[in-house]
Amino acid sequence: MTSTPVRRALRPSGRLLPEDTRRHHRALLLQLLFRYGPASRADLARSSGLTKVSVSDVVGDLLAEGLLTEAVATAQGRVGKPPVLVSLAEGSRQVVAVDLSADGLVSGALLNLSGDVQERRGRPLEGRRGETAQDLVHDLVRELVGLATQPVLGIGVGTPGVVDAAGVVVDAPNLGWHGTGLAEALRHEFGLPVFVANDANTAVLGEHTFGDAGDGGLMLIRVGTGVGAGLVLEGALLHGHRSAAGEVGHVVVDPDGAACACGRRGCLETVLAAPHLRERLDAEGPAGLTAVGVQVGVVLAPVVGTLNLHELVLSGPLELLDGPLLEAVDRTIRERAMPVSGEELVVRTSALGEDVVLVGAAVLVLAGQLGVS
Repeated sequence: MTSTPVRRALRPSGRLLPEDTRRHHRALLLQLLFRYGPASRADLARSSGLTKVSVSDVVGDLLAEGLLTEAVATAQGRVGKPPVLVSLAEGSRQVVAVDLSADGLVSGALLNLSGDVQERRGRPLEGRRGETAQDLVHDLVRELVGLATQPVLGIGVGTPGVVDAAGVVVDAPNLGWHGTGLAEALRHEFGLPVFVANDANTAVLGEHTFGDAGDGGLMLIRVGTGVGAGLVLEGALLHGHRSAAGEVGHVVVDPDGAACACGRRGCLETVLAAPHLRERLDAEGPAGLTAVGVQVGVVLAPVVGTLNLHELVLSGPLELLDGPLLEAVDRTIRERAMPVSGEELVVRTSALGEDVVLVGAAVLVLAGQLGVS
């Protein structure tokens, strides 16, 4: 196979049923091409462990669907006829991605199968909640679907709050959503596959697949209107009981602190969410961000120690997160965690910047529709 940047894959979960064999073969070959780039049919047979007949059969179907292209490899001094390579047709489909995590903004984009943003649009949230916020999402999706120049593979949405496997937003206080069937409503209106997940989980998928994630446990803290975390451990996204893993934003750090949207006082979100960070920066300067970074480090040090994480990524407005706040988080965790837990820990901001949720929403669709991540 040719040398291309390796994209990190999630470890598959669940057991394979006999009737899923063909779908499994299809996803296996797409995953190899997605991660490693163009390959011959013989390469794919060796790498996958499938027979050459099975590979040729599946590749033929994918070529007919336009999901793969083929081209003759450059000879490069090789003896004999150069092989025919197949590759993922990255521009053959588009994905509609929506990010509801940004402060006061609903943002969306059209992406190709490589996670490249091709068109982007946004709508100011302007305090909308409940049904009016849902209507705004539908308006944005409608515009993006209308802009598509290739068949739309699906719609991916990253939203704050607790989201179940069916795409129901169980609880998103900042948007006024409680038991909101966001995925089903979008599916009904647009007739497309729809995948909805918590914004921090979505972001960690984007960072894991297309970002600079290395080996080992990865935790991403998403800072926007609210605060949440996503975790990938041993190659699998951690969902937790009732799909609520990563809700660090509602850990109380000051019982006498400000009121939180969840109904309690002094949650981490009341100091770390982007609007509160801006207020703190205006009132206290960089020292205010350092103080918040210490609070974040205190909350996360037990998590780092418990899970022996390799990377902690902060995602959100770089002008707020990168600098004094990031440095204070890093320093505080190392002061509080055992050296064996902290000495190789990487604390950084996201390599994907503000597109991390949009890219992660595309990964939701890629995983759900093609079996690749």
